[in-house]
Amino acid sequence: MPIPNKIKIKNKMLPDSPGVYFYYDSKGRLLYIGKATSLKSRVGSYFNKAHDNRIAELVSKIARIDYIETPTVIEALVLEANKIKALQPYYNILQLDDKSFLYLVITNEAFPKPILMRGHELDRLDINPFDSKLSKIAQKKFLAVFGPYTSSVSVKRALDLIRRIIPWTTCEPPSLTGKTRPCFDRHIRKCPGVCTGEISKSDYRKIITKLILFFSGKKVQLLRQLEREMKQASKNHEFEVAAQIRNQIFALKHIRDVALITKEDVELPFSQMHVESTINLEGRIEAYDISNIGGTSSVGSMVVFEEGRPVKSEYRKFKIKTVNGINDTAMLEEVIRRRLRRAELYPQAWPLPELMVVDGGKGQVNRAQLVLDEFRMDLPVLGIAKGFDRKQDRLVYDPDNIELARVASRGKELFQKARDEAHRFAVAYHRKLRGKASGMHK
Repeated sequence: MPIPNKIKIKNKMLPDSPGVYFYYDSKGRLLYIGKATSLKSRVGSYFNKAHDNRIAELVSKIARIDYIETPTVIEALVLEANKIKALQPYYNILQLDDKSFLYLVITNEAFPKPILMRGHELDRLDINPFDSKLSKIAQKKFLAVFGPYTSSVSVKRALDLIRRIIPWTTCEPPSLTGKTRPCFDRHIRKCPGVCTGEISKSDYRKIITKLILFFSGKKVQLLRQLEREMKQASKNHEFEVAAQIRNQIFALKHIRDVALITKEDVELPFSQMHVESTINLEGRIEAYDISNIGGTSSVGSMVVFEEGRPVKSEYRKFKIKTVNGINDTAMLEEVIRRRLRRAELYPQAWPLPELMVVDGGKGQVNRAQLVLDEFRMDLPVLGIAKGFDRKQDRLVYDPDNIELARVASRGKELFQKARDEAHRFAVAYHRKLRGKASGMHK
């Protein structure tokens, strides 16, 4: 079904290009803002089939459609978030009531970092992401807060894409670590050398300023700044620096962001709520296991999967300190408590996961939930009770958590892989410690 003639459309047509669209009612009130890889296809999809009640209600009120074209999908993603934050349309805010959507925050520290946080995490810090200016409380923690982003997959892919052009660090400087070895990202030029002490605080801040400009939707201003820096570098005979800046300018002008196209571009709002936006199987999944024999050299492991694959640089080992004898459940409690405490102290180094997977049944799940409640962290936790083979493994979780129930069966194979990897990692660490202990007694 075509768009009804009674609805006024900017320029009387919708272009087949990326951009952000705006729906208004007959009184000129803004109803909804959305992004699209193709404005023509995306807006047209609202009118070509039957929808659930909320979408039908929204569509029935549309009297005018406006839009802003963008050169790329990533710029549509940025513009959509900034416009929602500034204008707060009724139907967008209705979607965001569950506080589960993502925000990009830039930490306020010696070497700032971009990290992703959920709305409920900002709420716990008493930070309103819709404030036009950051409060004094927020300014102590963050330089900027961007969002909301309705697709966690899209914003993570966007960050990865931009980091190839504007590199930032996830490391700490040698003054804190006592080490000067370059990280993996330094080797592939995604880190400007904070880990090795190659870059000063002031020069690093200039990089973060560029990142803030981009996510503020000021790409034109950013390009002008880079062009000025390139000319100055050339004038100073710093030709290698000038060439690097020239490459940055070219990359920003020719962003290839096909990977940002997600199912969000074919599904309409509300119908996708609580699927991608709350528990994202492509996001950070953490799995935990305990290894001990006879209660000696007991250890715990934490492994991380992102986009369905292990991220070994994020793995963590725990030597059990507070539990004697054989008590896997108590040991798991110690591990998760230590992990969450580190998340409070070092949020950029210990980001919270989409989901925690523990090896075990109801007892382990309940104990993990007890620690989460203690830290007032609203994270889903799922256990895997072993069967006699993988097909008989049973997923254990809170049956009242509808969203977790939705992803449980879809993600079972992923959860099993993560559980198995946590077990392998724990056993390897346990054997290493036992080997050292037996060597000491010889």
